[in-house]
Amino acid sequence: MTSIPRITSDWRPLFAPKTFGRYVNDHSLIQDDTGLWHLFGITSHATEDFSECERSFVHAEGALTGDPMREVQKVCDNGVRAWAPSVIRHGPRYYMHYGPSPMRLATSLELTHWMEHTPVVEGAPLDSCHRDSMVLPKPNGGWWMYITGIDDNMNGVISVLESDDLVHWTFRRYALQTTDTCGVKPPWGGTESPFVVQRDGLYVLFITLTDCKHHNYHNTLVFASEDPTNFGTYTGQDDASEIVAKLHTHAPEIIKDSDGTWYITTCGWRGYHTPIEGGVGIAKLEWKA
Repeated sequence: MTSIPRITSDWRPLFAPKTFGRYVNDHSLIQDDTGLWHLFGITSHATEDFSECERSFVHAEGALTGDPMREVQKVCDNGVRAWAPSVIRHGPRYYMHYGPSPMRLATSLELTHWMEHTPVVEGAPLDSCHRDSMVLPKPNGGWWMYITGIDDNMNGVISVLESDDLVHWTFRRYALQTTDTCGVKPPWGGTESPFVVQRDGLYVLFITLTDCKHHNYHNTLVFASEDPTNFGTYTGQDDASEIVAKLHTHAPEIIKDSDGTWYITTCGWRGYHTPIEGGVGIAKLEWKA
């Protein structure tokens, strides 16, 4: 039976930058060995044309409950656009994949000092792997990466890649496709910020379907599938069997804390009615049959 994700509390502040930016957009959360949570997210000091000014990530640390996280530093400040980090740990290292294309990679042993590397992507169709990567461990070893882009018809897609070492990636297929009737078709691809969790024998995919207009900026769709590489085709029919929920959130992360409590986040540019203006909000998430 599919579990339906529901937001079951008010949004409260998780983090808002004061020194290294004035908002947080797509972000990633990871817990270190001590139980401390770390947040890495897109930011800038821009008041308009936000995406053109995003050149680094803000790093914050703290707990998911209690006081908001503490601002630490900026990272990956390399003079080029830096979007949508995805951080995962393997062995002694943390791996941060980010975009926009070409995909970039930074690694760290302690989440503070980052070394840049060049990942390799093989077999991917042109424009299919633009940005917003998210990495998920496979049950029997290796990793999947979910990343957004467009197909040859300029329809938004989520591609799934596969890797054994987090550096070399091979395109497998489109995990989710959209059609001309889906209602959102920007030239950069409207299937933003994929995030996948495994639950009750199913894989659950969250995407924000938006062309960065105010009316759909917080339009997150949730799909479920037994096959982690195939979530079907979205035509705009929200009553299709693959759609299990619609949530009012932008670029959410889905997190399970050490005590078993599930949380969901939201974020976004200033002036877009983000629940926590200028920062990341967090709320409780429950799974209901």
